[in-house]
Amino acid sequence: MSSESLEVMPREATGSSECRRMRKQGLVPAVLYGHGEECVNLVAKREAIEAVVRHGSVFVELHGAVTSGAVIRELQWDTFGTQPLHVDFVRASKTERVHVKVPLDMKGEAPGHRSGGLVTLVVHELELECTPDAIPDHLHAVINHLELGGSIKVRDLELPAGARVIADPDEVLVTCLKPGEKPESEETSAAEPEVIGRKAAEETEGAE
Repeated sequence: MSSESLEVMPREATGSSECRRMRKQGLVPAVLYGHGEECVNLVAKREAIEAVVRHGSVFVELHGAVTSGAVIRELQWDTFGTQPLHVDFVRASKTERVHVKVPLDMKGEAPGHRSGGLVTLVVHELELECTPDAIPDHLHAVINHLELGGSIKVRDLELPAGARVIADPDEVLVTCLKPGEKPESEETSAAEPEVIGRKAAEETEGAE
């Protein structure tokens, strides 16, 4: 994943009412911290933040009020998920290793699904340790060889060079089971699993 430049301006005002006022002006409040240095309150143009997100950038080169490489640690959105409300930046260089959470999705078509199995994405996000310039948009669990009764584990993922997942290599990420069947060591997930074969029906009821 490539980095890009983002202009930031100093932010003197803090507090909910001031942040709402800035958002009405098309600005997004932000904060930069890390490396044991002082926390800096910043603000950036909304369209610039949206462009960074649209390009899939996690590592950015900040300039303007500060000059620093930074990783987007957290990006808060409004209720509808359409406008960024606040950004947390953590100081970082392109050569240091950082921990980031990366979305996980499925890629391909599982033979087990054609045999009547339900392919379930059990884990939707994984913590990855890598250099900022190697942070991927997504991690892909390739299911082209997933048979009925099989599973894909952390150890089966293809990762960017030098990256590693902060998880048990035997943690199950994707399963292919008969309807109603449960995995031998089922773990409760906070997020609802995405299930192939059920998605089309759910989309007719309205997507989130």
